[in-house]
Formats: sequence, C-alpha cells, structure tokens
Amino acid sequence: MLVASVVLWLTNLTAAALVVAPVGLLLLAWSWWLVGRQVRAIGFAERRDDLLVVSGIMFRRLVVVPYGRMQLVDLSAGPLDRALGLSTVQLHTAAATTDASIPGLRTADAAQLRDRLAAAGEQRSAGL
Repeated sequence: MLVASVVLWLTNLTAAALVVAPVGLLLLAWSWWLVGRQVRAIGFAERRDDLLVVSGIMFRRLVVVPYGRMQLVDLSAGPLDRALGLSTVQLHTAAATTDASIPGLRTADAAQLRDRLAAAGEQRSAGL
C-alpha cells in the first residue's frame, strides 16, 4: 500500500512537472524578451540647452529638462545595482512632472553625467 501511494504520488508529481516546467520556461523567455525591450526603450540626449529623456514601449514618454531648471542631480544605486556596477541618475526640478531618471548606467558613466549636468545647471542658472 505504501509503495503504491509513493508511486502514485511520484506519477502525479511528474505529470504536474511536465505541465508546469514548459509553462515556466515560456514565462521566463517572455519576461526576458520584455525586459530587453524595456531597457532598449530608455534613452537620453544631452543638447546645448536641455536634456531629453525618453522611455516606454507602448506609452512613450519624452521629458525635456532645461539645464537652468535643474535643482538637484541625484545618483542612486540599490544593492543589486551596486553588485552589477550600475546606477541611476535622477533629475529634480521645481515642477514634479518634469522629474526624470536615467536608470542602468555604469557607475563611472553615471558620475560623469551627474557632474556634467550639475555644471551645466550651475552655468545656466547663474543669470537667474
């Protein structure tokens, strides 16, 4: 009786694994593809008077931040980001809707970008 119960339990477990494993692999592949698309959809461009930040796949978002309106350029990295050597540059302005962030930059590149943006912001706001 015990042997029959173990065999039935293993058979049911195997059948469940045969159904769950392909579904799990399919979800993993789809998530990998979606994250890749989301990462490729993030971009920024430093122009003479402002910074453009683009993000989003289905709903595209374009944020234009004039250098003279920047109040704070913040550099942040969580534990996983630090382990991977990545950082996020966060731009803060007086208007809450124009705050922009650029995630996934290498830490050295993010620090250089922060310094360039802070210098451009100081230079543009000197006349105010």
